[in-house]
Amino acid sequence: MARPTAPAVVLALAAAVAMLLLLLSPGAEAVWLELPPSGTKCVSEEIQPNVVVVADYAIMFDSHPTGHPTVAVKVTSPYGNTVHQNANATTGQFAFTTSEAGNYLACFWVDSAEKGSGVSLNLDWKIGIGAKDWDTVAKKEKIEGVELELRKLEAAVESIHHNLLYLRAREAEMRTVSEKTNSRVAWFSILSLAVCIVVSVLNLWHLQGFFRKKKLI
Repeated sequence: MARPTAPAVVLALAAAVAMLLLLLSPGAEAVWLELPPSGTKCVSEEIQPNVVVVADYAIMFDSHPTGHPTVAVKVTSPYGNTVHQNANATTGQFAFTTSEAGNYLACFWVDSAEKGSGVSLNLDWKIGIGAKDWDTVAKKEKIEGVELELRKLEAAVESIHHNLLYLRAREAEMRTVSEKTNSRVAWFSILSLAVCIVVSVLNLWHLQGFFRKKKLI
């Protein structure tokens, strides 16, 4: 039986890394946004803590050959903290490391006088290992070929491990909330039943007193 050659191993590793990057970096592909003349268009991504986020945005001038529109952008964390804000821009970039878990929201709107019929905006949002500059890493550490692919694979496996730990923590949190909610609902049901019984007894006692007063019983 023939043994796999080195190029075949490299190709297999590259394919595996590409699949992992695709699965772990849902925000790595470019998004084309159509901004209305008035109002805001937002995109969000649920991200766990300590994750690098890099995004580039630019107006598609091919759709606006006669005008020079500009946009404003504001990126907020799940707790409402502003991590990036820019105005009167045609292109821009924001990069940060998340400190909170949850939905990060990026909102864009047209802020120029030449609003016309709206603005087409290209947004390239990269998260985690998809945001890492592997060319710079390879040049800095002087690695290439199989070693570089193994480094990518190691980063992908580490990212999967962190994702699993995050999902397990979220599942435990949701289970705790569910148990507390069930317990509160049970106590509320018992309290409601007790109130109903007390009200029924009081009504019966009042009716008996009323009937005795009217000499009906």
